[in-house]
Amino acid sequence: MRKSDLKFMPEYFERYINLVEDHVSLVEELKQSETIFENISEKLIDFQDYRYDTGKWTPKEVLQHIIDAERIFAYRALCVSRLEPQALLGFDENAYANNSNANNRSIENLLKEFKLVRQSTIILFESFNDDMLHLSGISSHIKISSLAIGFTIIGHAKHHLNILEERYFIS
Repeated sequence: MRKSDLKFMPEYFERYINLVEDHVSLVEELKQSETIFENISEKLIDFQDYRYDTGKWTPKEVLQHIIDAERIFAYRALCVSRLEPQALLGFDENAYANNSNANNRSIENLLKEFKLVRQSTIILFESFNDDMLHLSGISSHIKISSLAIGFTIIGHAKHHLNILEERYFIS
């Protein structure tokens, strides 16, 4: 399914979903973006402990945030596709970052985890049929479909990759 197949756009996640091209297939884009960090892995190593301002995350913490968020988004898609009747809770990204231990891990280890999480996400979305992708539920007080969650996963990673390029990897 493609972004144009979305029946509605959840406003809060629109900023992420809009980073995904209209013509791409959800699963194919998940597979292609599985290697999203390969081109910048050297920069990640060079700037791994850099903070562009007080209180901002290091690249390691940014990468861990992407991993954590993808796990949470994939869980939400699973819940929606299985018709979970309960509204799903949000999460405090700063609390997760502060308690992630990312800065005591290697970039290589974080990249390995990202690839494994992405592979799991791909398999999950491959298991959904079109009806499951169009099901919607409530997450963080927002109505969202499994399909929109999938494109949010892709756009969220792109959003943070853009931040890394713009604010961290200073030439």
